[in-house]
Amino acid sequence: MPQALLFVLGAIGAAIAAKLIAGEWQRVNEELDRARGEPATAKAARDGMPNLRRDPVTGDYRPNR
Repeated sequence: MPQALLFVLGAIGAAIAAKLIAGEWQRVNEELDRARGEPATAKAARDGMPNLRRDPVTGDYRPNR
């Protein structure tokens, strides 16, 4: 029984550590993006791009005009 308890406590500790590491990783990457002058999210990067519309004659995708 004590071995199972140690396993459960170890798993809980590993989950907490993984969550803390993921949060720190995201914070550092956002800070690096700001320092580089890049948008912090993919949505911000897509805002400046034109939408594409399919040309019915050729079937190619072209920017909206």
